[in-house]
Amino acid sequence: MKQHNLIILLVISILAFSCAKQSAPMGGPRDEDPPKVTDMNPKDQSLNTKPEEIIITFDEYIKLDNANKNILITPRINKDEVIFTALKNTLVIKLNQELEDSTTYVFNFQKSIQDLSEGNPAENLKLVFSTGKSIDSLTFSGSVNSYFSGKNDKPEDAIVGLYPINDTTNVFIAPPYYLTQVDSARRFNISNIKAGKYLAYAWQDDNNSLKAEYKSEAFDFITDTISINENIEGVQFNLSKGDQNPIRLLRSSTLGSNYLIVLNKMPVDITLENEKLGNEIFYTLGDKRINLFSDAPISDSLKVNINLKDSVGYQIDSLVWAKFEESDRKPEKLTITPNSGKNFYQTLPIELTFNKPVKSINYDSLYIAYDTASMIQITPEMLSFKDSLRRDIINITLTIPDSIPYDAFTLKAADSTFRDIEGLYNEGPLSGNYKRLKRETLADAITGTIQDTEGPFIIQLLDSKGDIKRESYVETGNKFSFSLIEAGNYQIRIIEDANRNHRWDPANYEERRYAERVFYYIDPETSSKNITIRGGWTLEDLQIKATPKTGLKTIQD
Repeated sequence: MKQHNLIILLVISILAFSCAKQSAPMGGPRDEDPPKVTDMNPKDQSLNTKPEEIIITFDEYIKLDNANKNILITPRINKDEVIFTALKNTLVIKLNQELEDSTTYVFNFQKSIQDLSEGNPAENLKLVFSTGKSIDSLTFSGSVNSYFSGKNDKPEDAIVGLYPINDTTNVFIAPPYYLTQVDSARRFNISNIKAGKYLAYAWQDDNNSLKAEYKSEAFDFITDTISINENIEGVQFNLSKGDQNPIRLLRSSTLGSNYLIVLNKMPVDITLENEKLGNEIFYTLGDKRINLFSDAPISDSLKVNINLKDSVGYQIDSLVWAKFEESDRKPEKLTITPNSGKNFYQTLPIELTFNKPVKSINYDSLYIAYDTASMIQITPEMLSFKDSLRRDIINITLTIPDSIPYDAFTLKAADSTFRDIEGLYNEGPLSGNYKRLKRETLADAITGTIQDTEGPFIIQLLDSKGDIKRESYVETGNKFSFSLIEAGNYQIRIIEDANRNHRWDPANYEERRYAERVFYYIDPETSSKNITIRGGWTLEDLQIKATPKTGLKTIQD
């Protein structure tokens, strides 16, 4: 009898546990239907309502997928106070704050609500209600482009936001009043907007903060105030990164026998002025630092004028009193990095990068080997410093005659070939390998036209890794060409160099200046940026469409 009662008690316990636990039903066909709404409180399109909580009931059990991130609420509320709870087939949203008067609120649930069994998301689920007597219905829509897309960038991580003109915050300080996420086709649409004047922004929200990081996240903005009194379509944003912090000199001090200048970011233009620079004093660039070297101790401090400019356009003019003293600190070893592995056709392009300025070279132990017993001696005429004030990058250029019937060439340098400014020599031998290409393996040419705009342009041919293989500058007109190209897969990138400084300039938020436009060749048949070219081929008159400028369609037209 006792055993019989024990069995009954065990069965009752199992049944009770099963009823208490939410789980997917076992067996049967796979559930492919998304959860459907059976009731909403408040109702969609309700007027004159200020709910303290929102209750949505579905036809099946549900779960939430990162509700704080994936449920978009506009206009802006304090989302930290909102509590989302999924219990069985019901979603409860406790707002814990008072809503604004005469305002239309939109809860866009995207794919955050899923069925419990298979994770099928509810489709196109929105709740719209108004605290006033009418529903705002204006829209703001368009597309978002990226000038330099990263391999891990997702269009759907980009956000477009609107801030009322009287809002004291901005895209770097707080989330926008209205916002939406960009879809996989890079389109966006903000709906149910109240008529008024706004500032518009777009950014790649990699950290899910709903605001832009001015150092690390790509962003864009429309410079003009936008009056939204009717639906606005065809808005274009072009995302790009650019550290908006003005460049600053943080500190400067003696480091051993050298002098160190520390910055908050790397400059793009550097001007140092002192009569000894380029003769007795040289410099190198490190990670946010300028290193000054002297070939001998100097008893008096030297005044060095410094002019620096960052990529956004900010400048500083300053001076330091540099000291070059005797020091017991052991100098850093001299290191050399060759651009080994480069292919070439006729002219051998060797580049050597040093960690310190080079003071002297022993040419007797510097040569090109192309056979077990054959060599080409490097002479001073073949060598040049990329910057004579730095002397840390050496270019060696020579043409290999057709009479040499070899394809593999090796730069050789014995130990003690190079002496740096601190008197140290390279301790080990140097070797760099280069391969000569045969003419028949090269493509003849790529030519093209940039439509509806004219130079100046920087034209870049990128390989499959995104590295720049060729670069040319078009001062005027809209035609470009590359000849004798190694076979492979490429992309063609165009940078519109509006200020003619031969580099791309990012946006400057404080000056409300757009980034310089960047656009790519797009194959009209495949819609791909990639092109393939083989030996003996010629790709003629490729048509490249310029990226639309940031702004409203009416401004573009």
